[in-house]
Amino acid sequence: MQDGSKAIFIPFFIVIRWNILRIKLKSPQRSIYDPSLAGRRSTTSFPTPPQKDDDNSSVSYVDNVTGKVIVPGASSYNGLNLVPQMGWDNWNAFQCDVNESLLLNTARAMVDYGLRDLGYQYIVLDDCWSIGRNESGYLVADHTLHSMGMKFGMYSSAGIMTCARYPGSLGYEQKDADLWASWDVDYLKYDNCFNQGQSGTPQISFNRYNVMSQALNKTGRPIVYAMCNWGQDSPFDWAYGIANSGRMSGDVSDTFNRPDSRCPCTESIGCSWPGFHCSIMNILNKMAAVQSRTMSGYAQDLDMLEIGNGGQTDSEYVVHFSMWAINSSPLLIGTNVLTLSPANLAIYSNPAVIALNQDPSATAAIRKWRYLVNPDEFGEGEIALWTRSLDNGDQVIALLNAGNASMMMNATLNDIFLDLRTAGAYQAPPQLDEIWDVYDLWANRMSDAEAAAIINGTSMTVTDNTNGTVTRYNATATSYAQGLMNNDTALLGAKVGSIGPMGTWSAMIPRHSVGLYRLRQRTSDLRKRDEL
Repeated sequence: MQDGSKAIFIPFFIVIRWNILRIKLKSPQRSIYDPSLAGRRSTTSFPTPPQKDDDNSSVSYVDNVTGKVIVPGASSYNGLNLVPQMGWDNWNAFQCDVNESLLLNTARAMVDYGLRDLGYQYIVLDDCWSIGRNESGYLVADHTLHSMGMKFGMYSSAGIMTCARYPGSLGYEQKDADLWASWDVDYLKYDNCFNQGQSGTPQISFNRYNVMSQALNKTGRPIVYAMCNWGQDSPFDWAYGIANSGRMSGDVSDTFNRPDSRCPCTESIGCSWPGFHCSIMNILNKMAAVQSRTMSGYAQDLDMLEIGNGGQTDSEYVVHFSMWAINSSPLLIGTNVLTLSPANLAIYSNPAVIALNQDPSATAAIRKWRYLVNPDEFGEGEIALWTRSLDNGDQVIALLNAGNASMMMNATLNDIFLDLRTAGAYQAPPQLDEIWDVYDLWANRMSDAEAAAIINGTSMTVTDNTNGTVTRYNATATSYAQGLMNNDTALLGAKVGSIGPMGTWSAMIPRHSVGLYRLRQRTSDLRKRDEL
């Protein structure tokens, strides 16, 4: 978040005061913050029992001597976020106009709509929540958010002020980390505004963000650390060792491909000023060069989801959601959940697409080719093939048509398995000689009528995954990985064909749309029967 113009006028009555807002949290029995230590660096030794963060972390503990988090066998620096985080953040839809009722009502709606059980578990309170540093004014903790099965996220900036010009955490990192731990916070979004010039090289930015990383670790509480430095100083080369996710571009805007002078870079490499008001296609194409830096425990954050804010067509929102998912970006809803349309709820609720995002491989897609075609009213137009290998051996392909007319698009097995085909001394990979069944991941998108019934509270609740529905899924009851092992139809989409040995998949893709497919290797028995 960088647009200072958003904060020129902030009515006093909407400011969330530390001593007024009572965010509902779980029992504070594990709190380690002592208000008497305000302003001083904590030297307390914290208990070190192994902690486990539900099903997307590994057992970890804090070393009392070094203050480091020890994570046996994990790729994450703190054992958290082995797959990308999902949830809701208030900024894109509400900016500073936020209060307790909005957060709690949003959380309840996410439970009622089945979003929590799809994996959207974090409620993130963004900027504008404090009015200053007052030793007697601390937020009061009680039980509601955690009792709903949700987790609580907070916001600050690695500067003297936040982007909306509220107090930042630069120079107060340990104090603030201890305070958030005492509130049982689960997540920190950490911005980059007003950083006192402490940027310009990767080492300078690393040092500044690492202070908060170490401060969070020393609290002894598992807190997901979401760095938001807009891709400045190449975080994809260093942030994976100190954070759970890192923004790789300037702020997103609710536009599909419109160029904007405030978002000057079209490539991530060498971008000294990432800017803001970046379109979906601008951010996506900047991801292509740095996709290899996405890994389990460190997600490259393409920024919040704009679906529902009204700036794009339905098909453009499908592209937005699909490409964020395939690239293992955090999926943070950035709209008003309480006024979601059935069509937009259907996009957010597609379990076959979310399963890509939550795949244990936690990798990003590779853009295999890109061609400029059919420019639209903004002079923009392109088609591209993106592919990704999944943990169980399945492949995913995205035929993206960002051109100005419908196009027949093709993906060959040679393209899909390019890396295997060209690795080292040439040897044709066996995948080229296999039959691959093709599943359309948007074919079973829930209807507007079904989504409306969910919103109205007249639809059934999916408490497990035994009802045979192809449109809904409960990942709380059964993980996505287990569901795929079970061949759950809600996660596979609809089978629409197959690709033979050395073959090609072809599909007509409408303007500003994407064909998103899971490819599953046909088993030997089925293949022999097919060949007979």
